[in-house]
Amino acid sequence: MTITNAMRLLKQAGIPFDTSEYEVDESDLSGVHAAQMLGVEADCVFKTLVGRGALNSLYVFVIPVAEELDLKKCASAAGEKRIEMIHVKELQGLTGYIRGGCSPIGMKKKYPTFIDEIAVLFDRIYVSAGLRGQQLILNPEDLRAFIGAQFADLTRR
Repeated sequence: MTITNAMRLLKQAGIPFDTSEYEVDESDLSGVHAAQMLGVEADCVFKTLVGRGALNSLYVFVIPVAEELDLKKCASAAGEKRIEMIHVKELQGLTGYIRGGCSPIGMKKKYPTFIDEIAVLFDRIYVSAGLRGQQLILNPEDLRAFIGAQFADLTRR
């Protein structure tokens, strides 16, 4: 297992976490596929998405892999009139991460971050460790506190 920047940051902060790996299928980078490969329910595996508000403000949204963002709810949480998703080609330049390996921990800059409120129902959730095929497993409240995020209703349910 490669030690990622996200792992180093958590370790430096003394935040307990575990890791898990799975074999990446380049033809299916979906989070649901990742959950299947990990052998866990998709509800506790979270993906990291980046959106843009007015004046080019960026926001990070962490939601269950099987769910879809509700952009109106995201805009409301961020205090914006509207949010649109960034283009995949912009992701690495803005965050330092690639599609399928975007972690909410250790981005190039600190963006306002929101974690779907369903995360509080779990003792531990999975988020990307910053590389495809590697996941961090940690307490959602520890994650929220460490990255300065807020819990909010973000998905279409």
